[in-house]
Amino acid sequence: MQIGLTMVGCIVFCFFVGRFIDQLLGTKGIFITIFTVLGVIGGANVTFRQIMEVTSPKSPSANPEDPKDDNGAP
Repeated sequence: MQIGLTMVGCIVFCFFVGRFIDQLLGTKGIFITIFTVLGVIGGANVTFRQIMEVTSPKSPSANPEDPKDDNGAP
């Protein structure tokens, strides 16, 4: 659910930024289009990184709570 909300959040945020700039400059949708495309690309990038973080195997030596030292002794 977080992945979907992240993607939608990026797109909606960029849409409204583009809409604001269009209204500010008096243009007719060019910035909405540009920023919506940037939102899709950015959302896909963040979503991809979230998926890779969840699915990547965890290294046993990367656990800071592990009481063992480098030699394997407790």
